[in-house]
Amino acid sequence: MNTPVIALLGRRDVPTDAVEQYCRYLGVALQSHDFRLGIRRVPWEILGWRDALDALRLQAPSWRGRWVLVQYTALAWSARGFPCKFSRVLQILKFAGARIAIVFHDAEPFCGPRLVDRLRHRVQLHTMRRALAVAELAVFTVPPEKLSWLAGSSSRAHFIPVGPNLPIPIPSEQDFSRAGINSAMPTIGVFIITGGEPGARETKIILAAVRHAAQKLGKLRLSVFGRHAELREAALREGLQDLPVEVSAEGVLDDQQVIDRLRAADVLLFVRAPISTRRSSAIAGIAAGVPMVAFAGAETTWPITDAGVLFATPGNSAELHEALVRVLSDPELRSSLRQRSALAYRQHFSWPAIATRFAALLKSP
Repeated sequence: MNTPVIALLGRRDVPTDAVEQYCRYLGVALQSHDFRLGIRRVPWEILGWRDALDALRLQAPSWRGRWVLVQYTALAWSARGFPCKFSRVLQILKFAGARIAIVFHDAEPFCGPRLVDRLRHRVQLHTMRRALAVAELAVFTVPPEKLSWLAGSSSRAHFIPVGPNLPIPIPSEQDFSRAGINSAMPTIGVFIITGGEPGARETKIILAAVRHAAQKLGKLRLSVFGRHAELREAALREGLQDLPVEVSAEGVLDDQQVIDRLRAADVLLFVRAPISTRRSSAIAGIAAGVPMVAFAGAETTWPITDAGVLFATPGNSAELHEALVRVLSDPELRSSLRQRSALAYRQHFSWPAIATRFAALLKSP
């Protein structure tokens, strides 16, 4: 008999909702462990908070004794990142007798130099600590010991990395063993660029790295795809117009198109942020077996360090450029990186591996 479990989400993100995708893939994988995951929302952005909470009060009593996996990101529970009402959601669930597990997709509160940023940081920190105190179980997508706000160890805090949010089959090591460049024109892939000013900074980093690689190696292809990619096409073309680089920029694609673009790349350049076990776009590259070049940071830890990634220090463009050229010019290195990613995906980042860890927690007393 399948045990019912609820995944509770806040407002829907558009045009793609990575947290909903996460829950859908997790739900499918949990079926083999005799769990049936249903997705519910608190649609406060549509109904308003009063009506949304009233609707939750009516529904929550039917979840008595069941696990409710509450998905936390600050912007899912507040338009501007002040998730004050999140505690009300947890209170309703607790009063109804639900077993509360919180999945912290945002593992750290937001930071920034402005007064409003510091206030937002304090509100988020207070909210996350209160949530941890209420929850019976807390799942973090980065190791808890890496978190600045989680003092000491907690028996309720557990680490489970995210999956790729794509239907990528679990490969054999032989599937990723090919070492050759895809064509006479090596391809550098970039999956998703951040919106706004951060995206402009990322674009400059990408341009500098690709220019350096083209000057060293000659003809290249730059394939940028996913959210916000099309918005940077003009800047990318202008920045590379004097070099033998073919530029392709595509926005949101369907799942199979994303997988095809990933697998067509000879290296994936990840510069959105330091690579981490909570970055599903980076995990997608590992799952697809693409050698990766990425910045390392405080959250760059096992098992991401077991995958086929070459790391550079944030802000050190020379390290990033050297790593990119090295991957593109060394067939044996590419083969080794692919095989490492195949093993890391199978053991840590595949949905069956993730569901096994969730099921062990949900079945514990």
